[in-house]
Amino acid sequence: MSRYIALIIIFIFSIIGPCVVFAVSSLASINALGRNPSAAPKIFTAMIIALVFAEALAIIALLVTFQLFIPQQGM
Repeated sequence: MSRYIALIIIFIFSIIGPCVVFAVSSLASINALGRNPSAAPKIFTAMIIALVFAEALAIIALLVTFQLFIPQQGM
């Protein structure tokens, strides 16, 4: 039972982490665009790169968590 609780906690953090990155990145981009609208292409590029890395880490964390949920068979 404790193994499943630990895996659920890992699963929750692997979902909440990227959501926080998305929120902070979007807020920072909007603030930067409000201060300097002429820098929109640079800000947009940096924001997209940050979001892609956050999404990739989220997918890897979810795949690892799903792999840990599968019980070991044949050993």
